Amino acid sequence: MRCPSCGHSESKVVDSRPSEDGATIRRRRECLECGHRFTTYERLGDTPLIVIKSDGSSEVYDREKLMRGLLIACAKRPISPEQVATLIESIESELRNASKNEIKSKELGDMALVRLAKLDDVAYVRFASVYKDFQNIEEFAAALEGMS
Repeated sequence: MRCPSCGHSESKVVDSRPSEDGATIRRRRECLECGHRFTTYERLGDTPLIVIKSDGSSEVYDREKLMRGLLIACAKRPISPEQVATLIESIESELRNASKNEIKSKELGDMALVRLAKLDDVAYVRFASVYKDFQNIEEFAAALEGMS
């Protein structure tokens, strides 16, 4: 694992524990070069999930892509990166339990929206505005109405 601070490839594990859902292992690491501490997560490798996009094309599910979108929606809101990671783990756990190998991007976005609505209204609207691709103010206003 490369250090996110200096790029050195060697680190030592300072602390290791299972995550809340038990599906991942959280490890605190310390870079042997610069001493920077960072967290990594290990997950069981399994059959990749395929996301079917709205244009019919497909791609392998990318956890980081979903994480980026959610973190942008949650910017400057009282939501920690750990809460976003827990939200994503909840989605992944639901998909594993359903034994799905494919999911439509719309379904994946809906799963994220349902969970985001419980965390923060503003982050929900931000994510929905990009995900639902509102074309005019009326569509945006309808989404806001649906929240109340």
